[in-house]
Amino acid sequence: MTHSETPDVALRALDRLVGTWTVTGGAIGTVTYRWLEGGFFLAQDVNLEQFGEPVVGLEIIGRERTLGAEEPSRDIKSRYYGGDGCTFDYVYELDGDTLTIWAGEPGSPAYFRGEFDGDTMAGAWVYPGGGGYDSIMTRV
Repeated sequence: MTHSETPDVALRALDRLVGTWTVTGGAIGTVTYRWLEGGFFLAQDVNLEQFGEPVVGLEIIGRERTLGAEEPSRDIKSRYYGGDGCTFDYVYELDGDTLTIWAGEPGSPAYFRGEFDGDTMAGAWVYPGGGGYDSIMTRV
């Protein structure tokens, strides 16, 4: 198996997420992003409330490199593990100041798209059939 000794540039660009953020909009609360040892994976600790229900969990973000794989995945993938037993898979794409988080795979009809502006990210989750909600994160 071959692998880089250091994380790649696209993955390290997500460094701008590191820290604790207050979330408002369709979900409210806080999220905290931190690098795991080595810098190949970013962890997001989620502590939100949505529709009166708690949304508490952990998301691990990075390039997938499964047992026996010669190279890490092309996409930056994540899996969310919820306190209610649910799991969700995402793909992260950062282009300049625009972050897109695809539900499942790139091009999915369910996604988040937001714009960084200093210590704020404003955007929205979009769901098939016209659903979704606005979301604003502000660095604490």
